[in-house]
Order: sequence, then structure tokens, then C-alpha cells
Amino acid sequence: MKIWIDADACPRVVKEILFRASARLQVPLCLVANKSLAKHAGPLVETVVVADGFDVADDYIAEHAAPTDLVVTADVPLAARIVAKGGVALDPRGERYTEESIGDRLAMRDLLSELRDTGMIQGGGPAPFSLSDRNRFASALDSLLHRMVRGERPG
Repeated sequence: MKIWIDADACPRVVKEILFRASARLQVPLCLVANKSLAKHAGPLVETVVVADGFDVADDYIAEHAAPTDLVVTADVPLAARIVAKGGVALDPRGERYTEESIGDRLAMRDLLSELRDTGMIQGGGPAPFSLSDRNRFASALDSLLHRMVRGERPG
């Protein structure tokens, strides 16, 4: 089992939670980004810097993550790829992507993108990361990791 982090847009506080969980449970962790990241000490932490380009980091994670791994990403298309191959994906705000939810998440993402492109709505993007987001993520992560470390398939 390994934890994969789509690190380009992952909030620092989420990364810190993941580093602590990795060390506590002795689960390897890999940060993937298309830009250089701060060095993170520890024998379980690996950093992969991929070439700059659209979806290069996502492609790397999708190709290398196994169904027994956990992928942390806010990127809905990447999460859809992970879920489609039987993997486990978690949003940095603590929402697990599932076969049941991923279709709706993709449709909403596409609709909002189209509305922004046509000028029907301005701005966009997620709300600022809050303390409740942090707590929800930490709780969801703890629950998922404990089941996955025991070899159980998260339900």
C-alpha cells in the first residue's frame, strides 16, 4: 500500500496530516508535482517531479497507483481514473470519490466549466480551505487508512 498525493494544488496542512499518518502507520507516501517541492525528510516520503504540461502529474499517478493505494487529489478527472481502475481516491476536504459519486462530480465540474467559458458565471473554484475541511479530511483519512492497512476494502 502507498499514499499518492497530487501535490501541485494540495493544501500544505493536508500534506502535513498525510506525512504524520504515513510515519505513524509506516505507509510509503509519494508526492507528484510538475514543479519542485520543498524537501520532506523521512524514509517513507518520495517526491516525483514530472515534466511541465497539462495532466502530466495526473497521468503519472494514474499509471503508477495500484488498487491497494490511496490517492489524494482535488482533480475530479484523475479521481475518476483511479476509481475506474478499482482504486481509492480522497478529496483534500475529506470526501471520498466513489463509483456512485464520480459521475455526478464530473458532470458538475463540466457544467461549471462550460458556464465560466460562456461568461454566464464569473470566477469559480473551491471556497477557501477551512478548519472544518481540515478536520473532515483528517477523520476520513484516519478511517480509510486503518481499514486499508488491515487489508480491508473501504466500503
